[in-house]
Amino acid sequence: MLINFFYHLRAARLPVSLKELLTLLEALKRGVIAPSIDDFYYLARATLVKDETLYDRFDRAFSEFFHGVQTTIDGIPHIPDEWFRQMLKRDFSPEELAQLQKLGLDRLMEEFRKRLAEQDGAHHGGNKWIGTGGTSPFGAGGVHPEGIRVGGPSAGNHTAVKVWEARAYRDYDDQVDIGTRNIKIALRRLRRFAREGADLELDLPETIESTAKNAGYLDLRMVPERHNAVKVLMLLDVGGTMDEHVKRVEELFSAARSEFKHLEFYYFHNCVYESLWRNNRRRFAEKFSTWDVLRKYNPDWRLIFVGDATMSPYEILQPGGSVEHNNPEAGAVWLQRFTAHFPKSVWINPEPEGLWPYRQSIAIIQQLMGGRMFPLTLDGLTRAMRQLSK
Repeated sequence: MLINFFYHLRAARLPVSLKELLTLLEALKRGVIAPSIDDFYYLARATLVKDETLYDRFDRAFSEFFHGVQTTIDGIPHIPDEWFRQMLKRDFSPEELAQLQKLGLDRLMEEFRKRLAEQDGAHHGGNKWIGTGGTSPFGAGGVHPEGIRVGGPSAGNHTAVKVWEARAYRDYDDQVDIGTRNIKIALRRLRRFAREGADLELDLPETIESTAKNAGYLDLRMVPERHNAVKVLMLLDVGGTMDEHVKRVEELFSAARSEFKHLEFYYFHNCVYESLWRNNRRRFAEKFSTWDVLRKYNPDWRLIFVGDATMSPYEILQPGGSVEHNNPEAGAVWLQRFTAHFPKSVWINPEPEGLWPYRQSIAIIQQLMGGRMFPLTLDGLTRAMRQLSK
C-alpha cells in the first residue's frame, strides 16, 4: 500500500524520494506512532515533505488516497443543515430592496443572538428569522445590504459582515507553471545585488590585471556569485472573494519564490489582525502573533500585501468587525503598524482597477497605504517594484 501511496504523491508532483520513503518505513517498523490515521498523516508529512509550502498539495493527495479521512472542527453551535437548504429563489423588486436598511454591527450581533435563542425551526423566504431566500439579515441565499451568512454558499452579493461556518482555505501553490515570463521580469525591477557565498565566479578584470602583473602567467581571480539580496515579506489574503483570483495570485507567488532568495510569507483573511498563519489547513491551531512578526523582520524588509481589499468597512475600522472572529483591535490599527514599521510597502490588488472606485473598503485601504496600491497587472507590478526600490 505504501508503494502505491508513494507513486500517488509523485503523480501529485510532490518531490518525494526513495530515501524519504525508507525513512517512513523505518519509523513505522520501530512503532514511533500509534495505529491511527491521524498519527500516520503527521508522520508521513514530517518524513516525506521537505517544504512547508507543499503541505496543501500533500493534504490533497493524502485525502485522495485515503478516502476515509474526515476532519471536524468543534466549538460551533449546532444549527440543523436543513434550515439552510435552498428551498426557493426569489427575485426582489427595486422597491423591496430600497426598504432594506443596515442595522450596524452591534445591533446586528445583538439581533442574531436573539434569533438563535428564540428560533426553533427552519424558515424560508421571510424577513426576520434565520433562513434562506428572503430579506432577513441572517441566513443564506437571500438579499440584505448587511447581514450574517449562516451555512450554504455565498449568494455572490459580498454583503455579509460575519460568516457563521468553519471555512477551509487552500494554500497558494508556489510550484504552478507560469504561462509567461513577464511577471518574473516585472519583479526583477526590485533588486539589490550583493556577492555572497563561496568564490565561484570568474572576476575577469582582476584576472587580467593580476595576469599582467604576473609577467603573463595566468592568475585566475574568483569572486562569489552575485545574488539579489533584497528581502521580501509577503502577506497574502486568502479565501472568500479571493477565490476568484487564485490562479493569478499563484502565478505571482510562484514568480516571487523563484526571483527572491529571501522571501517570507504569511496568510490573512480580508484584513490583518492580531494573528497570521502559514498553513491554511491548520490556521486555527498554528497561528503566529502579528506582534512577533513585526519584531522578527527588520524595517529593511520590503512588505507586499496581496489582496482584493473587498470587505465590509467594519472589518477595517471597528474592533470586533472581522467576518470570522471578534478582533480586539481594528484592522486599520494593524495596517498602520505595518506601514510604520516597513517604510517600503505596497498593496497588490487583483481586482480590476476600474472597480476600485465602487468599493468603499478599497478606498479605505488605499488611504491607509498612503496611495501605494497597485493592480495585479504587468504595469501595476512594474510600478509597485519601482516604489519598493526607492
